[in-house]
Amino acid sequence: MTFVDRQRVTQHTRIDTCDTTEPIMVTTTTKTATSELVLSRMEKHDHEEVLFCFDRPTGLRAIIAIHDTTLGPALGGTRMWPYASEAEALHDVLRLSRGMTYKSALAGLDLGGGKAVIIGDARTQKTEAMFRRFGQFVHSLNGRYITAEDVGMSTTEMVNIRKETPHVAGLPMEMGGSGDPSPVTAYGVYCGMKAAAHTAYGSDALKGRTVGVQGAGNVGKALVEYLVKEGANVLLTDIHADKLAAIKAEMPSVQIVEPDAIYDAAMDIYSPCALGATVNDDTLKRLKCSVIAGAANNQLADEAQHGKALMEKGILYAPDFLINAGGIINCAWERKGYNATAAMKQTEAIYDTALRIFKASADLGIPTYLAANQAAEDRISSMRAAGIRF
Repeated sequence: MTFVDRQRVTQHTRIDTCDTTEPIMVTTTTKTATSELVLSRMEKHDHEEVLFCFDRPTGLRAIIAIHDTTLGPALGGTRMWPYASEAEALHDVLRLSRGMTYKSALAGLDLGGGKAVIIGDARTQKTEAMFRRFGQFVHSLNGRYITAEDVGMSTTEMVNIRKETPHVAGLPMEMGGSGDPSPVTAYGVYCGMKAAAHTAYGSDALKGRTVGVQGAGNVGKALVEYLVKEGANVLLTDIHADKLAAIKAEMPSVQIVEPDAIYDAAMDIYSPCALGATVNDDTLKRLKCSVIAGAANNQLADEAQHGKALMEKGILYAPDFLINAGGIINCAWERKGYNATAAMKQTEAIYDTALRIFKASADLGIPTYLAANQAAEDRISSMRAAGIRF
């Protein structure tokens, strides 16, 4: 056995621990297998760096992934979720960070893609010390990664992280930040949904359309408000009954459905606004919608397989990283002096970008996700070829 206090795997992968009170026992074979597993996953989509964070006193177990910094520092939120395994958390953070690269590129931002996940229950395990310790890990990346709010997080956590590093976005307005980015994210999804409706139905009007919203969190609730205001028929589901009850009390016209029943509901538009991979082998057999447009990241369980299947079924998919970019646009404005009007105006441009992606998909006969990927990659490669790098 080999005893180490801090192990770093080079080639852009770092496995760090701040627990210096007692050494860690790692066998050479296990250490090699672990690094090869991570590096091979990174190589698949050219991730630049992965940082594993562990702190025994606070219970922090986190992973930060930086995908690409060609266009600028990697900006992406931190998600807190009770992942079933470390492998599941790694899979999620790698997919999410890549999506952030494409999201910023399509939105025309000078930002790269990164993401962080904290393994834990956001309802019971949050402490100031945990997030301050996480902030120290973020700070160790020297500005290559800027964190922000995501699932399970709030501005409270951002404030605690900010106590240890300046590389934080989504701070409260009284601290010079832009506050909760959820309403802007929802507005971008709403704009993207209207562009999808225009392409699928010939009109972007959502009045009278039935929209199934999966997820009653901050983004889901704000999206429901836009839909109800326009006169759409909203079906809403979530695993948390208290969130559903609060929205129902505020907007009585919303129809509540059971979590699994959303896939069988008669609806024009399915809008996943919770976690990813809800478009999969099982749900594809059940969905009766013509459009999928939501805020959740990584909605396709298998990008290539399910993206093609949607096209073959005649379901128009609005790529998540295209239409949920409002939050990162909002956070990006903090870096140059926050302007709420300008942030909303730039978010509104998602409508026109989505129309271009849908047209490219139809013209080239390729799935919409692939058309969006290519557009993002073209911008990144053109900057790289011109020698313009962060």
